[in-house]
Amino acid sequence: MEADLVRRAGIPFEAIPAAGVHGVGVRALPGSLMRLARGIPAARRVIARFQPDVLFFTGGYVGVPVAVAGQRLPQAVFVPDIEPALALRLISRFADVITVTTEESQAYHPASKRVVVTGYPARPDLGAATQQDARRRLGLRADLPALLVFGGSRGARSINEALWACLPELLGAAQVIHITGALDWNRVPEVRSGLQVDLSERYHPYAYLHEEMGSALAAADLAVSRAGAATLGEYPRLGLPAILVPYPHAWRYQKVNAAYLEQRGVAIILEDKDLKENLAAAVLELLEDRERLEAMRRAARALDRPDAARRIAAEIERLAMGREAIRG
Repeated sequence: MEADLVRRAGIPFEAIPAAGVHGVGVRALPGSLMRLARGIPAARRVIARFQPDVLFFTGGYVGVPVAVAGQRLPQAVFVPDIEPALALRLISRFADVITVTTEESQAYHPASKRVVVTGYPARPDLGAATQQDARRRLGLRADLPALLVFGGSRGARSINEALWACLPELLGAAQVIHITGALDWNRVPEVRSGLQVDLSERYHPYAYLHEEMGSALAAADLAVSRAGAATLGEYPRLGLPAILVPYPHAWRYQKVNAAYLEQRGVAIILEDKDLKENLAAAVLELLEDRERLEAMRRAARALDRPDAARRIAAEIERLAMGREAIRG
């Protein structure tokens, strides 16, 4: 999916053989290691052709062979989650500078490395539209609370199922923006056909949102989502309270992110296994408590670092300038 998004943005894309090794199982491990090994010469060819001044990594196992192949080049890393995943731990060994989202991330990196707290670089379009404008763009009512429910780029079946189980109850109190992901999109006609007409008009499902995602976030009073790294930047940018459902099979990364936001009053956490039973009550309780929602909004905005992208870019430029000085 990332390849499609990169191409959609008009950025040249090169594929490099790679595979994950964490949690793949004993049978799959040898094949994954072989693909990673094949990725090193492939990365060397790309580097030789492109002649970069700096390598910049944001995570993912595909970065490991690139970091190895380019170990003689300056390298910068951005760690989106508070706790780095295995691939980023390996890549960071080659890094000249490690940029991180929060101060808490510093504890996961060796003191010998240069670690800079930059914040999470949220997209420039976030916060550009008012809630009123965003709702008008998405065809939402101005006089009803809006709940945004999504599960990441591919969707989250447990979140979808939990929402659909209590959808009539929630639609009695709010309008719902629901990003299902492509895998569950075929269920939407059946769900809509089972709703009363007045409630169906309050349900706004999408398989996926590209440019309109900023409007969906801006239009919402409350979000229900996983706790991926983007929640550390996008929710503070918009002052968006959240109910976070950490993905249970992603080691601890999402749990650490969610705990950080919960401890600072931005979010509450629901466990994936309890979602169907507790989602409706949690959503309705928050939507009815306007004072608490406003306090969560203020807490979220207090975490925003609007210059995060500029700070990361400055570190990359610093490495590039140092390389130019060496060449000169």
